[in-house]
Amino acid sequence: MRQGDTVAIVSPSGPPDAVLLRRGIARLEEFGLKVVTGEHVLDRQELDFLAGPDAGRAADLQAAWCDPAVSAVFCSRGGYGAAKLLDLLDWDAMRAAGPKVLLGSSDITALHHAFAAELGVPTLHGPMPACSTIAGEQGPEPESWEHLRAALFGTAPPVRAAAVLAPGRAEGVLTGGNLSLLASLCGTRYQPSFAGRIVLLEDIGEEPYRIDRMLTQLLQAGAFAGVRGVVLGSWVECRDPFPVLRERLLPLGVPILAGLPVGHGSPQLSVWLGALGVIDTESCSLTGMFRDGEQAR
Repeated sequence: MRQGDTVAIVSPSGPPDAVLLRRGIARLEEFGLKVVTGEHVLDRQELDFLAGPDAGRAADLQAAWCDPAVSAVFCSRGGYGAAKLLDLLDWDAMRAAGPKVLLGSSDITALHHAFAAELGVPTLHGPMPACSTIAGEQGPEPESWEHLRAALFGTAPPVRAAAVLAPGRAEGVLTGGNLSLLASLCGTRYQPSFAGRIVLLEDIGEEPYRIDRMLTQLLQAGAFAGVRGVVLGSWVECRDPFPVLRERLLPLGVPILAGLPVGHGSPQLSVWLGALGVIDTESCSLTGMFRDGEQAR
């Protein structure tokens, strides 16, 4: 992206806090970006967990992606509801609009996965404008802010991990995201397959037995067949998930990095999904690259 580009903010999942959204917009403008918002960005469904009806959220997302003046579509926040839009989008029209940047995380995993399958474009897994990492009262979290800037405008530096669970080096297209969302896609036409890929996994507020259940579901569905490597992001409020993660993932026999500041929590660094990634356990890092071998820009 370049200064002067237009970013559209939409709410495909939960309703954002209006104060946080205004603050996030102002901070994106500090990047030199022009910011517009979807018609339904602040809508709130009666049940209070969706940013308005499914049709309105889908219309905002599709309109932003198909607008030739828009270079990137940023999701305001996660929560719940993105998967409900997958059958409402006109993928042919969005495909014709050409590649753009999609930014989001958590519940937006459903969109990352569908955009890769339907549009074949890399998408950015990172902090969202109406979340505290960017829109906190005291300013954005510095490391997350600078890493997002680098991912959008330049060369994103490697993401360092805290630990090596299984040594080795692996190269493959990076996929994955939030474990709960990936498990929820099993049995749909977007059922995950990590064959030939490096998979990112993270989550928040899940007990170890539920993490075990979701990993078991993905394993039994064959999602991990042919996986080349695993990177484990943040596990906020999950007690200690690592005994379960080791038990379920070490038998895969692939390199595994743990403790990457990706997902929830702070700092929250940005990685390109759908682009080539390299795990190097000697340097304890994940490097993001595009398919032609150039680092993600």
